Amino acid sequence: MQRRAFLALALPAALAACGADNVWSSDEAVRNARYVSNEPPSITLLTVIGIPRGQGGHSALMINGSQRVIYDPAGSWTHPSIPERHDVLYGITPNFKNFYIDYHARETYWVAEDTVQVSLAVADAAIRSVEQQGSSSKSFCAVNTGKALQRVPGFEGAPTGFSPINLRRWFLTLPGVVSKKNMDGDPANNHNVLLRQKDGVITGYGADGQLHAQR
Repeated sequence: MQRRAFLALALPAALAACGADNVWSSDEAVRNARYVSNEPPSITLLTVIGIPRGQGGHSALMINGSQRVIYDPAGSWTHPSIPERHDVLYGITPNFKNFYIDYHARETYWVAEDTVQVSLAVADAAIRSVEQQGSSSKSFCAVNTGKALQRVPGFEGAPTGFSPINLRRWFLTLPGVVSKKNMDGDPANNHNVLLRQKDGVITGYGADGQLHAQR
């Protein structure tokens, strides 16, 4: 399945039902969107996990190096302000990070956010690796996330199977992993998420543990 336009209101119920694309934003768009975080360099595995059975729906990487990007292999989230090159999304500010998580978290899925702090050199090597990986075909999110990680120092043991859960199990064995569980009670079709992401600002998690939007 090709990436859908941002304003499309019909979304697939299964997050893994996505496909390869040939999106290639311009140099100017990528350069202008560049976001540099003041947080320590890190590699974060994002795993979308089904409720209540615990099945793996999707794997992605957020990399905080000289800039912050999300590698979203065979993913379906897009935003007009976020340039993309073959599954690599640029300009991941805190707000767009929350948008990405909010899109995937719903009443039928939660998002595991597992982070390992690394050196700036390793984080930048991870960015180069995901840029090298190219676009992914349907259901290859965990396969290609593992392949991209295998080229990064310290992550060479990453599995390359089709299971996002197995990839996460391996990632959790790495030293110093810090984990966060992201949950949201949005309906399964995510209609409301797309509407509020059009012109809203995700402000973060409230006391109820859910993401909230501000228009």
